[in-house]
Parts: sequence; structure tokens; C-alpha cells
Amino acid sequence: MNVENGYLARPLDLDAVQAFVLVADLNSFTRAAEALDTTQSAVSLKLKRLEDRLGRRLLERTPRRVRLSTEGAEFLGAARELLDAHERAVNGHVGTRMSLRIGISDQAAGTDLPLLLAKVGAYDRSLRIEVRIGPSYGLVSAFDRGEVDAAFVCRDGARTDGERLFVEPYAWYAVPDWEQRADEPLRIASLAAPCTVRAGALKTLDDAHIPWTEVFVGGGLPAVVAAASAGLAVAPLPRRVCPPNLVDIGDRLGLPRLPMTEVVLYNRATDTRTREAVRVLAAALRAATGG
Repeated sequence: MNVENGYLARPLDLDAVQAFVLVADLNSFTRAAEALDTTQSAVSLKLKRLEDRLGRRLLERTPRRVRLSTEGAEFLGAARELLDAHERAVNGHVGTRMSLRIGISDQAAGTDLPLLLAKVGAYDRSLRIEVRIGPSYGLVSAFDRGEVDAAFVCRDGARTDGERLFVEPYAWYAVPDWEQRADEPLRIASLAAPCTVRAGALKTLDDAHIPWTEVFVGGGLPAVVAAASAGLAVAPLPRRVCPPNLVDIGDRLGLPRLPMTEVVLYNRATDTRTREAVRVLAAALRAATGG
């Protein structure tokens, strides 16, 4: 019989352990609550009870951020192992892994895709995740055809369905010493057409009667960022994907403001585990963008 401090040791609350892991991964009580489809106050209560049960402070909370305490960092590995063991106990008899097919556009993922997928994988290690990267229009079509279970894409103005995840500002980024010659059109780097962000950016230039020429077309967002970083062109980008050597030069060049980009989720996952994984990815994406 296991006795602790004069009374029978109680097993840890797995829901509280799961909440702790999500708060640690997402650095936010709010995003963890979204992933668990509950309230922030409920997550806070679970964490307080877990800390009371362990007799340790697992998280350091400030008005602006949440981070692991030293003891929390030490507990995190054991917490993951506990959740893995529980998952094996519940689903160990299942012969094949459950699959989740995700489509995510370059603009939605930014440059954080490996980190985002790591958070989903850490949440449910027994889940088989298939990821398709591509332009928003193609992923929405794939969703409509039933080829992916969830699609994270930029809103196409022709559609009003889907769940809004966040709205992100874009601006004109280039190297700090970029100079625009008066006798030349604006040199642009962008993703290949058709692309919602590209189309919106070029329309703003046309509406402002600013001549432009596309000098670099990237097959992915990292390629467009690289072209701008190399000083080849100006690129319509969100701040979160830009390295320190890129700056917003829109005001200096008198360029028009870019339209906001709305990132939405199309989701048909129905079983509990895949829906939870989609919620974790959506919460991780919001956390990465500050959305």
C-alpha cells in the first residue's frame, strides 16, 4: 500500500496532466483552453490542483507570458510519458494507427510548420498525420473533394464558410537599403499564381497606378523570403516570417497598404482524437501568430 504524508497517495488527474502539457507547448492558458475545447478558468483550475497535488510550482505566470518553472521543466518529460502510457493502455489493441489528413497553405503555416506539427505529434504520438502543403485554392478544392480532413488556408473572397482563426496584416518587405529607381517598375517577389495574397497585393498596386514587374516567383514562402533577403525584390509578407534583415519599406516608397489576410479552417474530422489534434494545431497556429 502506497502511503504519502500519512494518507493514501492519489493518482494524478490525467486531464490536468494533459492541460499542463498543452500550456507548456503553447505557452498560453488561452490557447490550451482552445485546444481542449474548454475555458481558460477551467485550465487554470486544473493546473492549480495539479500543482497542489505535486507540491511543486510548475509554471511561472506573468500578465504577458507563461513559462515553465525549473520543476515544471523537470516534470514535463514524465508528464508526456504518463500520457503516452495511458494512450497505449486505451488504444494498444488497435491494429492500425488512426490517420488525420491535413492541408495547410504556405501563408497559413509561415515558416513555423515543423514546430506546429511537433506540437500536434507530441499531443498524440499514436496518430498518423498526412500533411499536404500547397496554395489555398488547391487545398480548399481538395477539402471539398474529401481528400483532406482539415484545411488551414487563406480566405478566398468568393467563399464565406469556414472558421476564422485569425486575421493577419501584410506589408511590403525588403532589405533596409532597398532603392527604387524612378524609371523602373517595382520589382516584386511572390508566390506563383493563383494565390490569394499575391492577387490582393498586385491589385493594390494596380489600383494605386504603381507599375510593377514580377522578377521572382517562389514555389514556397521560404523561397520568397529568401529572394527578398537577397535584395532581389520587394515581397508582400507578414512580419512573423521575416528574418531581422527585412524591414517594412511601404511608407518610405509610398506604397499602398495591403489588405488584411484572413486565415480560416475547414474541418470535417468527426472522431474525438482527430478533432482534438485539429484543435491543437489551430491553437498552436494562433499562438505562433499572436492571433
